[in-house]
Amino acid sequence: MNPLLQKLQPYPFERLRQLFAGITPNPAYRPISLGIGEPKHATPDFIKQALAGALDTGLTGYPATAGEPALKEAMAGWLQRRYGVAVNPATQILPVNGSREALFALTQTVVDGSQPGALVLCPNPFYQIYEGGTLLASAEPYYVPSDPARNFAVDWDSVPPEVWARTQLIFTCSPGNPTGAVMPLDEWQKLFALSDRYGFVIASDECYSEIYFRDEPPLGGLEAALKLGRSDFRNLIALTSLSKRSNVPGLRSGFVAGDAALIKAFLLYRTYHGSAMSHVVQAASIAAWNDEQHVVDNRNQYRQKFATVTPMLAPVLDVALPDAAFYLWAGVRGSDTEFARELYALYNVTVLPGSYLAREARGTNPGAGRVRMALVAETAECVEAAERIVQFVQSRN
Repeated sequence: MNPLLQKLQPYPFERLRQLFAGITPNPAYRPISLGIGEPKHATPDFIKQALAGALDTGLTGYPATAGEPALKEAMAGWLQRRYGVAVNPATQILPVNGSREALFALTQTVVDGSQPGALVLCPNPFYQIYEGGTLLASAEPYYVPSDPARNFAVDWDSVPPEVWARTQLIFTCSPGNPTGAVMPLDEWQKLFALSDRYGFVIASDECYSEIYFRDEPPLGGLEAALKLGRSDFRNLIALTSLSKRSNVPGLRSGFVAGDAALIKAFLLYRTYHGSAMSHVVQAASIAAWNDEQHVVDNRNQYRQKFATVTPMLAPVLDVALPDAAFYLWAGVRGSDTEFARELYALYNVTVLPGSYLAREARGTNPGAGRVRMALVAETAECVEAAERIVQFVQSRN
């Protein structure tokens, strides 16, 4: 058995099940879950039709790991329209089966775990696959705290030079999970300069890029590189997915783009990994990447929902409209785990304790005292959940 498996921590949702063990929630309320970031808006009909239309021929042959040219051209076209970024579909794009799989596999490709003291940097709080991929690549994670005083921007300045010198890979997440914070251009400039100096790769996780609440869409990693004259995207890979953008989490479809040398190595790894995207999924993905109106409609649903729910919660919790993504990152009084446990028991609403999404590092857990609420259900259900949370906090206080 691989001894590195013993280093993996339970996923936040397993810890949540353990927290709720033995509790029978108040039967006066139907269950409402704000715990899992799983899109619940309807999948557009045209994507389902494209999927069904490919069934006759799409299951008769093995798909190529590199993906069909039509799919990669659709992905490249979206990058051009969305970010003004031109890439070579043949050498700078690779389809993946969702961002989680790609984040893990990319780590195995990039990290040389035989190097003593190899480090991978990730924001804290963070998406747990960053940590798992790091540990199974025989490296160690280094957790970089987010700063609430700067809209939860990651405090890269807190990383000492001796840590940067051992760093092989860093994960960025913009818009952030769970905070919704978006990285500005000057932050990208800082990371690119550090990458040039120390030679590490930047993996830019951008799966929430199309759900935003300001007029200007979030800046992407490839876009930032181009603005700063880095047209070769040296040591940079951006990862994105259709799950949130198009409400198809079960499709498991996304792509990576960037540095051609890294893409070439990643393709070699994935060829052995056996993770080619089905022809049927590719057909549905082409349809999704080539259409923008359904994305606009989806974003408008989230904007309406957040505009309704956030003011309801703001008087009783430390919470504000995020830059982007579909989470509210709310501060609570006292223990975040006790808050979640009592809310579930008394009002049958599930939220995720913030401390489960972070690690204690250098004496502090930056997720402690906060909860993550995923506003993924329809507006009426989210409003009902907010009303119960208000009642709970008021009675608790």
